[in-house]
Amino acid sequence: MTRVFNFGAGPAMLPIEVMQKAQAEFLDYNNMGASVIEISHRSKEFGEIIDRSDALLRELANIPRNYKILYVHGGAQMQFSAVPLNLINRNPACKASFVLTGTWAVKASKEANRYGTALNIASSKDSNFNHIPEFDASMLDPESSYVHIVSNNTLYGTRWQSFPDTGDIPLVADMTSEFMSRKIDISQFGVIFAGLQKNLGPAGLAVVIIREDLLEHAIPETPGLLNYKTYADQHSLANTNNTFAIYMMSLVMEWLKDQGGVEKMEAKNEAKAKLIYDYIDSTNFYFGTAEPAHRSIMNVTFKTLNEDLLDSFLEQAEANSLYALKGHRDVGGIRASIYNAMPVAGCEALVNFMQEFEKNNA
Repeated sequence: MTRVFNFGAGPAMLPIEVMQKAQAEFLDYNNMGASVIEISHRSKEFGEIIDRSDALLRELANIPRNYKILYVHGGAQMQFSAVPLNLINRNPACKASFVLTGTWAVKASKEANRYGTALNIASSKDSNFNHIPEFDASMLDPESSYVHIVSNNTLYGTRWQSFPDTGDIPLVADMTSEFMSRKIDISQFGVIFAGLQKNLGPAGLAVVIIREDLLEHAIPETPGLLNYKTYADQHSLANTNNTFAIYMMSLVMEWLKDQGGVEKMEAKNEAKAKLIYDYIDSTNFYFGTAEPAHRSIMNVTFKTLNEDLLDSFLEQAEANSLYALKGHRDVGGIRASIYNAMPVAGCEALVNFMQEFEKNNA
């Protein structure tokens, strides 16, 4: 079997060492004679798995003690509902502020409107979300219960290089496509959430990191399994959680620790992205779709100057084991998602292919 370099935006590639360990343990976990997917979520063995995941995540992300770690159903999009259900009632006005930097922020804003008033205080929609709009604290309605941002925009290849100061209003960040790829100060945020399927594990589950004082504000109609306090009070085991995803996340966190942690991974990610961006900027054959000052190091989006060459580029790339490079339909072109598990060799192979393709088609 020959494995490809998988540039898919998600579900994304996992570290090969993680998959090999899961494969080795799959039929017989911890000499139990049973698979990890067969054991009870209330068993001693699974308790050790979720405790290990907590400890590794807290250590690697430097999560303060006054924050809870929750493993929640439904992936990141479910949090578009869960966040307002749990937070919009903090202020009687039931308002929340949104900075619109792409599709996921727009969807989250629309969902919040079901439970209160979503205030879209800044947007880069007019330029097809190719940059992060200017933010100033004076834009905020003081009655806002929280401010929602998407820290990295998977579709458009942009990210917040630094995070806005929202004062006493909790900042909520959807970090699905970059969590654990760079160092952040958790204390800047009231809530962080991320779907696992980029840098943390398989699809279908999200991790939520929430400051403890924000756990008591759910509106009365909030379903039990959308209430963050339910997860906090019962260690995310009020019902049978996605135990395999939590197990896989613990393995990914072990792998990340073995790589030197988030700081070392951030330096590696910066270098990987620079390889591709430097080549894009050195030629007139390709051009980036995100403004350089706002470029993501997780999702590199670009196009060929001659758009008629796109299909040929994608076909030849796949024939060269460069998989899933097609850009999202809202942007078009090419997107290389280079999450933590993407090795430097994958980015080098992509740049070499881009050079050869340009040489043959210029």
